[in-house]
Amino acid sequence: MAERMDAFDVAIVGGGPAGLATAIGARLAGLSVVVLDRRQPPIEKACGEGLMPDAAARLAELGVQLPPGASHPIRGIRYVDGPVVAEGIFPGRGGLGVRRLALHQALVARAAEVGVELRWGTPVRGLWWAGVETDEGPVEAHWVVGADGLLSAVRRWTRLEGEPVPPGRRRFGVRRHYALAPWSDLVEVHWGPECEAYVTPVSPEEVGIALLWSGPTHGFDDLLGRFPALAARVAGVPATSRDRGAGPLAQRVRGVVRGRVALVGDASGYLDAITGEGLAVAFHQASALVAVIAGGAAGDLARYAAAHRRIGRLPGFVTGLVLACERRPALRRRAVAALAAEPALFSRLLGIHGRTLPPRRLGFDGALRLAWRLVARTA
Repeated sequence: MAERMDAFDVAIVGGGPAGLATAIGARLAGLSVVVLDRRQPPIEKACGEGLMPDAAARLAELGVQLPPGASHPIRGIRYVDGPVVAEGIFPGRGGLGVRRLALHQALVARAAEVGVELRWGTPVRGLWWAGVETDEGPVEAHWVVGADGLLSAVRRWTRLEGEPVPPGRRRFGVRRHYALAPWSDLVEVHWGPECEAYVTPVSPEEVGIALLWSGPTHGFDDLLGRFPALAARVAGVPATSRDRGAGPLAQRVRGVVRGRVALVGDASGYLDAITGEGLAVAFHQASALVAVIAGGAAGDLARYAAAHRRIGRLPGFVTGLVLACERRPALRRRAVAALAAEPALFSRLLGIHGRTLPPRRLGFDGALRLAWRLVARTA
């Protein structure tokens, strides 16, 4: 008797937010979908847990509903660099702070509701010409999606990995949650020596602190000590999660498609978490990929590769600028001071970064004023 082989339109390797968003979108487009992941839900990950406004909007479009009390509205961003504080408010709709566990549970529930076949505890061992190989046998699929994170095996199998980032430029992250009512509805970014602290309200009774840094490995408490005021605020407050790290953050790729295989999310390349837009970018990539494979493009994934480049162009540019400031404390302090002096422009920049405003809304006069403030403070 011949071995039974399951066949799907789409097989997705990786059941994190990027993979599940792709799966939900594909099912809503009428495709048969299987998600394969060696882990069991809910899947945890170290991240800042703040959703930009366009990421929150995309979740709503997919029909993903977070349980009551499992999130907290985010009105904007606050930069804190010593005594200088700059605040920007999202134009229009706001963002959301949500524990990754709660977000994953909501995505899993929606995927099951729309008919995605979810195979947890199923390691994928490799690719073959008609799909993927698992411990339970082959799975046939017309399209294969690699959504398996920063250290993607699918990226490696398709030889789409780029050159590794030099050790001296590698950055890492670690996060911890505290049983503390949020003191603000803004995500706070505290700038310190070779390290940033992101404080995100994730529920009415809980905040998360994510620390990003360059260089050798450090523990959470050692890094938090670089921010005395923040450390004092959470001193003695019970932690509600174990410390969880991630990295190296930057992952280069040669491309995002190979034959009938496409990469989404962190698997498709990553620069840094410093601007907090990783999930928003992943959701836009998922939407673009579904539009291509559901549109009967005769197997042509080049359109997705082009869309992937467009989606990443502005976030990549902004992330590069912020990283440049991170590496040059004097420039960073001038930039934060300029934003503090121009709160309306800061808000417009947030809207452009979060795709709720077109880039032209910054205006020539706004760009000129920011540039003047930077130059004036340099002189």
